[in-house]
Amino acid sequence: MFIPQTYSLAVILCIVTMLCWGSWGNTQKLAGKSWRFELYYWDYVIGIVLFSLLLGFTLGSFGANGRSFLPDISQAESGNMFKAILGGVIFNASNILLVAAMAIAGMAVAFPVGVGIALALGVIINYAFAPKGNPVILFLGVALITAAIIIDAIAYKKHSVSMQKVSRKGILLSVSAGALMALFYRFVASSMVTDFVNPEAGRLTPYSAVFFFAIGVLVSNLAFNYIIMRKPFEGVPLAFKDYAKGSFGIHLTGVLGGIIWNIGMSMSILASGKAGYAISYGLGQGATLIAALWGVFIWREFRGASKQVNTLILLMFLAYLMGLALLVYAGT
Repeated sequence: MFIPQTYSLAVILCIVTMLCWGSWGNTQKLAGKSWRFELYYWDYVIGIVLFSLLLGFTLGSFGANGRSFLPDISQAESGNMFKAILGGVIFNASNILLVAAMAIAGMAVAFPVGVGIALALGVIINYAFAPKGNPVILFLGVALITAAIIIDAIAYKKHSVSMQKVSRKGILLSVSAGALMALFYRFVASSMVTDFVNPEAGRLTPYSAVFFFAIGVLVSNLAFNYIIMRKPFEGVPLAFKDYAKGSFGIHLTGVLGGIIWNIGMSMSILASGKAGYAISYGLGQGATLIAALWGVFIWREFRGASKQVNTLILLMFLAYLMGLALLVYAGT
């Protein structure tokens, strides 16, 4: 299987993760013009599963290092498979909340608040279980990113004409999503081998871990998304007949969103062998910065903002950039 051999390549893969995790939300924004997020999410999950299979039978099956995809699955212990699946279940619960927050509050708010919280807590959790990198520099970077989250929330509050129920709901969903999202990566990481090149028996390699993670997302979605369809955060309840009304282009947009997200997940897991789980996860969750850029400059979610709000947005971007730079430096 393909395995990154240097820290520099691992950082590049983390940047790919950051770009993918920060950009997949655009597909929801595109589909959301005529398509409820609950319906979009079925296709999104299909995209995650399809890419996990595609990657397993390509990069996960070629090369002399490690174990190939199918042999790795056949030798895995049930406990490790369960950990990766549980990671998918936790992620799915958090991501449904995040997609709902995007639909209500926009990308420029949902990502910095939700994913930013996930980054800060996730780095702490993953470092506690698998310490790698300079802790002082690492946590200084996390502190700067946390400051960026707070600045973004202040900017959003000031930009709102009044904090109506919808605004509060969007932030509450973002915070809930972030708290859950901080946990999922640790479960996937705990199911994996410690040495990708010479994997120990019973544990999962990156490609099989991503596959079982995707299975967890798929299975849990049958329950989670159905509940949200029947008891939506906003709007009238939905039925499966509403999903059948979508055009090919609408469904393809959702599948593309899932593929983009899982490219990011896969690159993050692969990078963790050289970068460590805390740095790999933290850099990938720099997606917040990418999503905020999309929200501010493409979707114009802060259109008409005052000079004070624009200054806060600039400070948010600067704090995020400095925090991400410190995360990279912590691993050198």
